[in-house]
Amino acid sequence: MPLRSIVVFLWMIVFSGAVQASTILVLGDSLSAGYGLRPREDWPTLLQTRLEREGFRHTVVNASVSGETSSGGRSRLQDALERHKPGLLILELGANDGLRGLQPQLVADNLGAMVETAQAAGARVLLVGMQLPPNYGEAYIRRFHQAYADVARRHEVALVPFLLDGFAAQREMFQSDGIHPTAAAQKIMLDTVWKHLVPLLDN
Repeated sequence: MPLRSIVVFLWMIVFSGAVQASTILVLGDSLSAGYGLRPREDWPTLLQTRLEREGFRHTVVNASVSGETSSGGRSRLQDALERHKPGLLILELGANDGLRGLQPQLVADNLGAMVETAQAAGARVLLVGMQLPPNYGEAYIRRFHQAYADVARRHEVALVPFLLDGFAAQREMFQSDGIHPTAAAQKIMLDTVWKHLVPLLDN
């Protein structure tokens, strides 16, 4: 085939949509929804900016809802998958379950079901783990944190061990409620997610 014909053929593939940027769906709670922040300060928005800067063609869709639980996310995941058809799901849920003292096994069951649903839809999954404050008791905290590791191992998905890693003990990095990270903390959260996300990306 002449060189000119090859070039034309490649351009036709690109513009026909055969080569498409993959969608990254973020399904989380207030920690990913940007609670208390100004627009575009949340870490998923910063993720979109970094992807573009690094030359990745992915589009980030943030379907996070403040106050969301693992059961709530489970109930709306299928619709989100059908609507956005993501190539990758960042699953950040369970913190509100833990703060309410729900059984870690229930959280694990919901997260596991969501991972299976996403995988059945053809999406890779990055699971984002959480830890609880010391006042919840050592035994409960350990079981809660372990639930994420168990789900990641059982379903063979990548795991971010702790979204607030690196600043959880720094009071100045949280808003007045002491729960939600400030705008300054969002870049740290993005850095934490990014190092686990990059191996899953297609450039």
